[in-house]
Amino acid sequence: MLAEIVIFAVVLGVPAAFVCGSVFFAASSAPRGRYGHMRGHHLVLGAALSAAGILVTALTAWSTHEDQHYDDFGSAMTLLAGMMGGALLILGSGPLTPWLLGVLGRNTVRLPSAFRLAARHMADKRARTAPAVATTMSTTAVAIAVMITSVAVAAQNRANYQPEARYGALVVEGFSADQAAAVRAAIQHELSGLSGASIAQNNGQREPGYLDVGTSEYAMWMEAHIGDQALLRYLTGDPSTPYDEGTAVVVTADDEEADSARITYSFAGTDPSPSVKTIPAITVRPTDPRVGGVFIPAKVVQDLGFHLEPTQLIIDPSFHRTSAIEQERLDRRLGDTAVTYLERGFQAPPGWLYFVAVMVLIALAGALTTIRSAGSGRVLLRVGGGSTATLRFFVACRAAFSAACGTATGAFAGCVIGLLLVWPMTTSIDWDPAPRVPFETPWASIAALVAGLPVLAAPIAALAGPGWLTRSDLTSTPSASARPRSAPPT
Repeated sequence: MLAEIVIFAVVLGVPAAFVCGSVFFAASSAPRGRYGHMRGHHLVLGAALSAAGILVTALTAWSTHEDQHYDDFGSAMTLLAGMMGGALLILGSGPLTPWLLGVLGRNTVRLPSAFRLAARHMADKRARTAPAVATTMSTTAVAIAVMITSVAVAAQNRANYQPEARYGALVVEGFSADQAAAVRAAIQHELSGLSGASIAQNNGQREPGYLDVGTSEYAMWMEAHIGDQALLRYLTGDPSTPYDEGTAVVVTADDEEADSARITYSFAGTDPSPSVKTIPAITVRPTDPRVGGVFIPAKVVQDLGFHLEPTQLIIDPSFHRTSAIEQERLDRRLGDTAVTYLERGFQAPPGWLYFVAVMVLIALAGALTTIRSAGSGRVLLRVGGGSTATLRFFVACRAAFSAACGTATGAFAGCVIGLLLVWPMTTSIDWDPAPRVPFETPWASIAALVAGLPVLAAPIAALAGPGWLTRSDLTSTPSASARPRSAPPT
């Protein structure tokens, strides 16, 4: 638990620290005067850090591009190195932000007058506006990188997902043998309309010992399901599957046919060498190719000397498709007596959506900060002719211009980081790794973020009060009533 907390803190803390460093770097490298120029060493250092970040992230992607087994610790360290490379890219973009504002402020001839005025005001106050734009840039980059990597990881996990039951089936387990009747009654009470045939029962041996099942056609032992015809019908999804109390049924999507099943068993306290019993078997294709095993009739195991007890109660989806609301209601009724599991296929965790939403809000806040930090309230009032509507329009243009500068540069950095981090984040620690699957880069969502943030920032900025927008300039110089009066002539 402590190791997971440390890893979580490092994974989130390192990028957060470099984002803060990018904002600080932008503030410290921005010129203080209106006509000041960027110092060369700031630009060189920023460009060097960005280039180093791209190089490190690219190397981690190259080192993990093969579909092979990767060591757990080594894979984690490679991923951490890639994240550090992405953080360096964001950090190096800090001093480039005031330089970009200066370039845009000097080359705004073809822009509309409102945006031209906004660009000049942003360039005049770069020591105050650059940190806000850097905040928008860095958080946008982190949000887009998380979007890309989350989609890629979800696609890989979906391809490797192994269901624990048939789709739509509700599995109830974790109860003791003396509670099985009460659990069955609770299921029938909460899920109205269920019949006895709707509930399949999977059994296990009561006595301590060893019981395993395999076939000669399969080198590995397969999962054994011990029960009656209702369990067989659930496993195959076909009620016409022949049932015989002395015949096993191999449920598999493979092409090999099994004609017998070997049951290896032993009882605790007896001869340590296990006994083997071979019974005839047939092979059946399941409705879901990812669900399978060997069905053993309960009578066969009982004839070996075992007493059976229920370990799972399964709601067959062929008779009743359990909803999430019904599962929650059954959970409340069972309490700690049993555990329920509803097979709904692969469900991508939504946590990254909340993280991206927080990053977008911070980026929006950074863009809105510039409507006051850029100052020039007197100029806005003079250009607007004292009109409140015109003042709001100019302020909205300033907020949109600031957001566009931050999201455009952040989108570039975020796409580079995200597309390169996909490789170390989809490595496999299995000895028989599955090949990587293609995924769709969320270009539509990225475009919506880049274009939507300026569109959202503009009306929010326009709703701010004119007094709040111009107060910083109007109060920066003393008013006429506050100026000292000259002494009257004597």
